[in-house]
Amino acid sequence: MPSRLRGLSGRVLVLTVTFILVAEVLIFAPSIATMRLNWLHNNISKAAAAAVVIDGLQPSALPKEVQADTLLATGTKAIALRKDGTTRLLAMAEMPHEVDAQYDLTDVSTLDAIQDAFETLIFGGHRLISVSSPIGDTQMQVEVVMSDAALHRGLLVYAGRIAIVSLIISVITGLLLFVSLNRILINPMRQLARNIQDFTENPEDPNRVMGPMMGRDELAFVAQHLANMQEQLQKTLRQQKNLADLGLAVSKINHDMRNILASAQLMSDRLVDVDDPMVKSFAPKLVRTIDRAVGYTSEVLAYGQASEAEPRRRRFNLATLSQEVEDILALDMKIHFINQIQPDIVIDADSEQLFRVIHNLCRNAAQALAGSGDDIPGRILLSAHRVGSVVAITVDDDGPGMPRKAREHLFTPFRGSVRSGGTGLGLAIAREIILAHGGTIALVEKPGPGTQFRIEIPDRPVSLDTFRLKSQL
Repeated sequence: MPSRLRGLSGRVLVLTVTFILVAEVLIFAPSIATMRLNWLHNNISKAAAAAVVIDGLQPSALPKEVQADTLLATGTKAIALRKDGTTRLLAMAEMPHEVDAQYDLTDVSTLDAIQDAFETLIFGGHRLISVSSPIGDTQMQVEVVMSDAALHRGLLVYAGRIAIVSLIISVITGLLLFVSLNRILINPMRQLARNIQDFTENPEDPNRVMGPMMGRDELAFVAQHLANMQEQLQKTLRQQKNLADLGLAVSKINHDMRNILASAQLMSDRLVDVDDPMVKSFAPKLVRTIDRAVGYTSEVLAYGQASEAEPRRRRFNLATLSQEVEDILALDMKIHFINQIQPDIVIDADSEQLFRVIHNLCRNAAQALAGSGDDIPGRILLSAHRVGSVVAITVDDDGPGMPRKAREHLFTPFRGSVRSGGTGLGLAIAREIILAHGGTIALVEKPGPGTQFRIEIPDRPVSLDTFRLKSQL
C-alpha cells in the first residue's frame, strides 16, 4: 500500500482530495457570508421589534432598568430609530467612544458580503460595530451598536464544522476514487508495464506475449494491439534468425562453390583450344556461363547489405542478351520460348544484372509451366519496346498463374515464393536491381491464365557537359 501511495494512484488520491478541498473553499466563502447576514438579520430583527414597541410609548421615556433589559435581550449596546427624517435614540447603556465598522443591510452584494464575513472572521471578536436595516416594508430604519464577539464565535464554530465536513467528504471521495481508479485504470496499466518489461527481457519467448484483458475499454484495445505487435515482432525475430542462419550456410556453400567453379573455369578455358567444331560452338557459351557463375558467387553475399553495388551501365543490344537467356534456359520440347525483341532495341543498363533479372523471371515461368502437370505445350513470351527514353520489357507465360499468398508478399524475401521449397529471393533481388537502375518492376494483371511481369528502365540523363562535348566532336 505505501508503494501505491507513492505511485500514480497516490498522486490521484492527493489531487482528488486537493480539488475537493478547493471546491469546498469556493462553497465555504458564500456560505459563511450567508451565515453572517442571517445572524445579523436575526439580531437586528429583535432590536427592530423592541424599537417599534418603545416608539409606541412616546412621549414617555423608558426607565434605565427597562433600557438595560432591552439591550441585554437584543444583545446590543444602543438602539436608534430613524423615522420621518429624524433619528431617535431609544435605548443606550453607555455612549460608545468609537465604532470600528458600520454595515448597512439594505442592499448587500455577494462580494461585499464575502469580504465583510472574512473581515469579521479574521479581525473580529473585540470590535464595536454599527448595523442598520429597514423595518419590514416601512420607511423606518433601525440602527444598533453591538459587539461582534458573539458573531465572531459563531463564525468560528461554523467554519470549523464546514472544515471538518469538507475534510471528511474529501477523504471519503478520494478513497473511493483511489480504489476505483486502481481497479479500473492503475492495475491494468501496471499489468501492461509488467508485460512490456518481461517481454523486453526475452522477446523470443511466446509465453511472454500479452494475454487478453477483460473489458472493452481503451486499455483492452491497447492490450490487444500490444499483443499483436509482440507477435509480429516475434515473427520478425524468427525471420531475422533464419536469415542469419541462412547467411552462415550461404557463406560456407559459397566458399566451396567458388573453389569448384575455379576448377571448372580452368578446364573450360582448355576447351577453347580443342579443334572439334561442336566443342568450338558450345565452348564460348560455357565459358561465359561459368564466368557469370563465378561473378555471382562473389556478389551473392552482397544482398541485404546497407549499400549495394552500383550498376555498371552501358548501352547494348537487348536482343543479344535475350538470346543468351534462351540458350541458358535449355527448355524442353513442351515449353516454347518466343523471343519477340527486335534487333534494333538498345537499352542503357548493366548487362550482367539485367541478365540475372530476365533469366530469373523466365526460369520461374518455366518452372511454373513444368510443374503444372498439363500435357498441353506451354509458352514463354519475351518482348520489349522503347517509348522515348524508357525501355519496357515484358515476360509473359500461359501457366497456372501466381498463388494469392505469393501475390500478397510479392518481392518479399522468404515469403513471396511461388513454388514449394522456394525462398522468394529471386524476385526480391530482381526488384533491387531494377530500382537501382531507376526503373520499376511490377506484376501485370491479365485477363487470361498465366503470369506477366513488366520491367521499365529509363536511360540515364545526359549532362550538359557531356552533350556539349559530343556536339563538338
